[in-house]
Amino acid sequence: MTDETAQPPYEDTATDDPQADAPLATAQREAAELKDKVLRTLAEMENLRRRTEREVSDARAYGIASFARDVLGIADNMQRALDAARQELSGSTDPGVNTLLEGVELTERELLKSLEKNGVRRFDPQGEKFDPNLHQAMYEVPDPSVPSGMVMQVIQPGYMIGERILRPALVAVSKGGAKPSAAGESQPGSAA
Repeated sequence: MTDETAQPPYEDTATDDPQADAPLATAQREAAELKDKVLRTLAEMENLRRRTEREVSDARAYGIASFARDVLGIADNMQRALDAARQELSGSTDPGVNTLLEGVELTERELLKSLEKNGVRRFDPQGEKFDPNLHQAMYEVPDPSVPSGMVMQVIQPGYMIGERILRPALVAVSKGGAKPSAAGESQPGSAA
């Protein structure tokens, strides 16, 4: 064998011709653009999936809010009827009247239990500090013995559904006493 007929194991096919490299550069650029589009589309799809899951979860938790608000009126009327009946019939010895009162009380408890089972819970802020996010001040009660800004009376209890306020509690707020202090925090005056 002669060295003249042997071919080198590797041939350098690279050329200095810029037009020969242009299709490769174009293909690489297009591949990079397509990869970027695919990654962006995947990210958008993941965001859409998360948002849809959150919306479905919120719909499950808060979908009954409108219905629950309607039922709260019934619960309020049952409570008013019970309060009035207890006042009127407190000394009654008639077993029929007492049975009727017990039945209405049982119905009210069952209604509240059903609301709680569906994520609606009642809250009574008596004696708590007034919070405009949870309470609606109806009037102020002057009482120098109670710190200013405290809930003195609950006119109508509030309700929450999950972590949201379904209906704020209607309250009377104290006025005139020392303001409650919360670690050096200054409290603005309560507006009715």
